Amino acid sequence: MSTGTDRDTARRALITTAVAVVCAVTVLAAPGTAFASPAPTPAPTATPSAPSASAAPVSNKDLEAVRSKLDALYHDASVATDAYNAAEEQSKKQSAEIVELAKKIVKGQEKLDELKDRAGAAARSQYRTGGMPDEAQLLLSDNPQAFLDGTGRVLQGQRATKGLIAELTRTQQDLKQYTADASAQWQQLEKNRQAKASAKKKITAQIAAAEKLESQLEKQEKERLARLEQQAALKAQTAWLDSGALKGVGDKATTAGKAAVAYATAQLGKPYEWGAEGPSTYDCSGLTSQAWASAGDPIPRTSQEQWKQLPHVAVKDMRPGDLIIYFDDASHVAMYIGDGAIIHAPRPGRTVTVAGAGSMPILGVVRPDA
Repeated sequence: MSTGTDRDTARRALITTAVAVVCAVTVLAAPGTAFASPAPTPAPTATPSAPSASAAPVSNKDLEAVRSKLDALYHDASVATDAYNAAEEQSKKQSAEIVELAKKIVKGQEKLDELKDRAGAAARSQYRTGGMPDEAQLLLSDNPQAFLDGTGRVLQGQRATKGLIAELTRTQQDLKQYTADASAQWQQLEKNRQAKASAKKKITAQIAAAEKLESQLEKQEKERLARLEQQAALKAQTAWLDSGALKGVGDKATTAGKAAVAYATAQLGKPYEWGAEGPSTYDCSGLTSQAWASAGDPIPRTSQEQWKQLPHVAVKDMRPGDLIIYFDDASHVAMYIGDGAIIHAPRPGRTVTVAGAGSMPILGVVRPDA
């Protein structure tokens, strides 16, 4: 019969094993990792017994390890989501360009057919005149004056023929270029399809690993984990506020900024879903891009492109509607709404919510309506 100590030890071993398994998943899902056939996993010397209601709860230290690993998993999923969204946007752009190139090819072919018909008509006309030089036609003409009157038209016809040949050549060259461009776009479209598939695979792997790790916890431990997350966010927010980051920051938004904030506020409580742009679910950049699109100022789809392309402003100069970019890799974005708060779509399993602007590491601030 197992003792309480045995059960506690088994319980801690279960959580430790779960963290180790998730670490392995993280490594395998990392970009550039070579996938070799895994070696057989040694059988455990003892199978931990299922924790009973009387088992001691997991220590705060173990829960902190779980929280840290969950943060890493969801962060990696967020990076992969940005890669997926970027590939999706490029695919849309390339598909539209392929359609336009196809239209140009059709029009070019129609023009080429018309030019060939005109060239054929000119050749047939020349054949009917016998192809004789102008001097011979003058000598053999029954009406030399009429022939001389028509020489101007002959010269015009010669110039027109040269122009026809030049136009025919240009059209053929254009068609060749359109075809080459369409082929290149198709190849890039396929690359983006593969990039999307790779990013999707990584996203699902990271989220599944996080969910598996969380599933090892009992209800009370999940509640404690949630409190630890809240405490960590509050600690970071307090430190940020104490640093004087908000000193001099105003709460006056532009008309467009107010509209963007109103849109984001209306989405509170809606679930996070990676790759989503609403109206029922959102990921972080899906929320911010749609909010600003509704305000009449379209912005890039991903947090990384928002960071790259939008004007940067200092934290002390930010105003409601500005976007705060988080983490060194610009993998998360939120909308500043004033009073040190943000609205954002945090991660899988969460909903669009209000949080402290300093609760995550800030990379910088960008302004869509600069």
